[in-house]
Amino acid sequence: MYDFEFLKPSSVAEAVKALAQDDALPLSGGQTLMPTMKQRLATPSVLVSLTGISEMHGVCQGEGGLHIGAATPHAIVAAEAAKYYPALAKLAGGIGDPAVRSRGTIGGSVANNDPAACYPSAVLASNATVVTNKRKIAADDYFQGMFTTALDEGEIITSVIFPIPQKAAYVKFNQPASRFALTGVFVAQYATGVRVAVTGASNEGVFRWAEAEAALSANFSAAAIAGLTVDSKNLIQDLHGTPAYRANLVKVLTGRAVTAA
Repeated sequence: MYDFEFLKPSSVAEAVKALAQDDALPLSGGQTLMPTMKQRLATPSVLVSLTGISEMHGVCQGEGGLHIGAATPHAIVAAEAAKYYPALAKLAGGIGDPAVRSRGTIGGSVANNDPAACYPSAVLASNATVVTNKRKIAADDYFQGMFTTALDEGEIITSVIFPIPQKAAYVKFNQPASRFALTGVFVAQYATGVRVAVTGASNEGVFRWAEAEAALSANFSAAAIAGLTVDSKNLIQDLHGTPAYRANLVKVLTGRAVTAA
């Protein structure tokens, strides 16, 4: 590691002011940023911790659904969201290992938008709203590609609001070493229809499977997607699987998620 200044503001306003400094980066759970710094892929001169901001912690019901503070660790989401949104709580409880779940935060995951992260699929499938210090961003507008979001420079996520569905489930196929999703599918049924979001499979990051959404909105059963195929054109090719393999996983896991829901 190398020398840097560490700041821990107690309010969003103080955090925004601190982040206006040159080479300043926000630090939430640090599960991605700290390894990146150790490898010298990021060399901020100032780290601004968001974990001391009380208004960015907690899980509660409110206008529009379930409100989760951006600095809330995965373990807290797993415990406190269970009575409101069981599928989301189960997702949080399956991230990484106990050490990761105790430090990693929902805001950090959504801001980083790793293509294999679990939370982006929940945000997109739930049609959640990402709340920042400046505005509210709909999930469909927020995710813009691998590690790319609608966040502007210096903009920080303060909370995420999840509309609670009638039925939902998340199923993922773990990469055994990292426990990231080799492929993961979140299915959520609302009165307006079904949303299906896929993570871990695409070179473009999290995405919605529109054909499955249409089929499941008409008939919410695994049989409804039996005749569908997933286009493998933009899916990931790596040592863990081919695009065709991931395309098959998307379909299989979607069926399992529907059954679980």
